[in-house]
Amino acid sequence: MKISNTYINGEIDNKDTGINFQLINPSNEEDVGSLICSSEEQINKAVISAKNAQENSENLSIKERIYILEQIIDGIELNKEELANAMTLEMGAPIKLTTSAHIQMGLDHLINTINVLKNYKFSESSDGFEIIRSPIGVVALITPWNWPLNQTLTKIASSIAAGCSIIIKPSEYSSLSAKILIDIIDKTDLPKGIFNMVNGIGKDVGPFITSHPDINMISFTGSTEAGINIQELAAKSVKRVSLELGGKSAHIICQNVDLNTAIPNAIDQCFINSGQSCSAPTRLLVHENDITEINEIIINHVKNITTGDPMVNETDLGPVVNKKQFNSIQQYIESGIKDKFDLVTGGLGRCNDYLKGFYIKPTIFTNVSNQSKIAQEEIFGPVLCIISYKDINDAISIANDSKYGLSSYITSNDNDEAMEIAKKLRAGQTIINKKSRGSVPAPFGGFKMSGNGREHGQHGLEEYLEIKAII
Repeated sequence: MKISNTYINGEIDNKDTGINFQLINPSNEEDVGSLICSSEEQINKAVISAKNAQENSENLSIKERIYILEQIIDGIELNKEELANAMTLEMGAPIKLTTSAHIQMGLDHLINTINVLKNYKFSESSDGFEIIRSPIGVVALITPWNWPLNQTLTKIASSIAAGCSIIIKPSEYSSLSAKILIDIIDKTDLPKGIFNMVNGIGKDVGPFITSHPDINMISFTGSTEAGINIQELAAKSVKRVSLELGGKSAHIICQNVDLNTAIPNAIDQCFINSGQSCSAPTRLLVHENDITEINEIIINHVKNITTGDPMVNETDLGPVVNKKQFNSIQQYIESGIKDKFDLVTGGLGRCNDYLKGFYIKPTIFTNVSNQSKIAQEEIFGPVLCIISYKDINDAISIANDSKYGLSSYITSNDNDEAMEIAKKLRAGQTIINKKSRGSVPAPFGGFKMSGNGREHGQHGLEEYLEIKAII
């Protein structure tokens, strides 16, 4: 089965470019089809389509923009089951996760953007001048495979809300869900040409998109290495670049909390989506007096985590996305073993003795040095490093001792203490005593090498706007 997701000016371009990307089911390593990659000619046509449609996009009233976003919500709701099955098949997330968090996070971004639009002031008077916020123009959205709807819909929602026309390049690993999304948006009242999709392997088509002179902005979510390359190429035409990149987030467990609750919660936060989340708290900081108490808690909790067929409702962890990712994670686990950190659970090899499928054993090391490879580099799998600290200032120092700064977590019995810690952490968001950020429209983005720019809600909308002063 060949899939063509090249969508230009309201039509699928079925031309076989001769460049194909094989789609593999990560749970059994079977072929599920191939994606026809877009040619440079097709990408250029998509950019021209978006450029020609920019005036139509700007002229959409706020009421029309809200209605179109509501139509996308309706389309997602109608296609929930199909979308969930597609995401499970293409990237291995358990069906109980794709039917819940994967779908809901995408819906939340649309709903939150609609709520922002209802009250947002695109113009305002100040002391002797007028401020007008105008759409930046043609935007290229480059999205990852690990949370396909989440990252795709937050960018699309903000772009439409701002009045920008779109070229989107989803991950080649997300082709099945992307095809459904094309159909959903095609059925809305969004004027044709405003939304366009191109496809291909990132390293092949990314440079052409990033350096295209008629694209005004790049919004990218992915690896730090790719983000650096994008920023370098975009600099030649002084494009705006919004980057949401890698992370190595710390989770500080304060003293005197209930470890029997805190440790399992911390493990679940790290392992959701098989650890394939850029904001996952993969460094768990525990006071040195508590470090010897947690091994039994870890073992008892992990033995109740079910890794296996992602289409089974009881499965907690599915496979990681592909062979390359599987091998990379194995190398990190091997590094932790060679460094002689305490391996409490997990280790090398496939989980449950699977002969096929990219199943990683849920792996936890304790007494890890924060200077080690597994504590400093993004692993992107179900691997947790537990590090001991002497006092809270030491914990803050360890948390901040990273090139990344995307997210952070705190578990504490004292909200005032937690707030003071949060203010000192060099990360774009801090989650206190919660398993996740939930549906709040808080801005999301990183410090340091975790990127620049913000997504979601009002801050996400404003990434796509230019500020004009009229005096």
